[in-house]
Amino acid sequence: MVFKRLLGALGVGGPTVDTVLGPAPVRPGGMLSGQVHLVGGKTDFEIEHIALELVARVEAEHEGGESEGVVAFDRFTVGGGFRLTEGEQRSVPFSVAVPWETPVTELHGQSLGVVLGVRTELSVAGAKDKGDLDELNVSPLPVQEAVLEALGGLGFGFRSADLEYGRIGGTGQRLPFYQEIELLPSPQCAQQINEIELTFLANHGGMEVVLEADKRGGFLSPGRDALTRFTVSHDGVEQQDWPSIVDGWMRHLVEHRASYGSPDPFLPAGHGHDGPQRDGHRSGPGMGTAVAAGAAGLAAGVAGGMVAGEVVDEVGDFFEGDGEEEEG
Repeated sequence: MVFKRLLGALGVGGPTVDTVLGPAPVRPGGMLSGQVHLVGGKTDFEIEHIALELVARVEAEHEGGESEGVVAFDRFTVGGGFRLTEGEQRSVPFSVAVPWETPVTELHGQSLGVVLGVRTELSVAGAKDKGDLDELNVSPLPVQEAVLEALGGLGFGFRSADLEYGRIGGTGQRLPFYQEIELLPSPQCAQQINEIELTFLANHGGMEVVLEADKRGGFLSPGRDALTRFTVSHDGVEQQDWPSIVDGWMRHLVEHRASYGSPDPFLPAGHGHDGPQRDGHRSGPGMGTAVAAGAAGLAAGVAGGMVAGEVVDEVGDFFEGDGEEEEG
């Protein structure tokens, strides 16, 4: 979906910009390719630079409650330094590498409800304007897909996904926010756990898998959260027994009884529910339940909540009151 807009900073008669991304979803750490199409205005303009900004709709917790905002998490200059004559049509191709921690927006073609965009900025004769915004679709890395499919095969179901502003202590996180995928517990874990929150922190060499379990309370045992992490490689994904690996992680998580009174390298000082948690941690709103089964993993559609068309509307809403200041 492409949103066209006049270069408002120069008023009526300025150039127009239309950025078209490649048709296939990009993967974290992969190359994002496309073309920026320019059409000259009613006079000649000096195009100083063309920049692309990756933006995300991110939720944040604060003392007054919760809020949403737009966070820019990478920026690339893809062209500039030329004169765009009156009415001239020109295309500027680009290919840029997106961050390894770029959130996943879809799984097997099913939207997760996470909103990312590519915003195009022109700098013309000293005036800058964000002239075009496009939806960015991101599919999982092979190792991410393997973990998610193993979870589905073990009986865990998709509940929701969102982006949380803040950092997870004790990890190599680089972006100012992280993706949180909320899962319904498998039948085997349902007596001990209300839900599981999963975060992938990928990098060039591998990936950290951060798991948090919201535990059910028992007799004289209040419910509390446990958090742990594991590191996996991008190499040899097809040769790994992921159901066994992930089952081991879940057993470890269920058995883990972190004490809020004792230090834990994965629990930074911060706030959450009932004790130290990840910075900015929250449980996201439900988007309905996706039923996971076998090799389909967690890819079954979300029943209710945000659908693909509404996600596109959210991307368009980035333009509303473009004075929204990016956090971070």
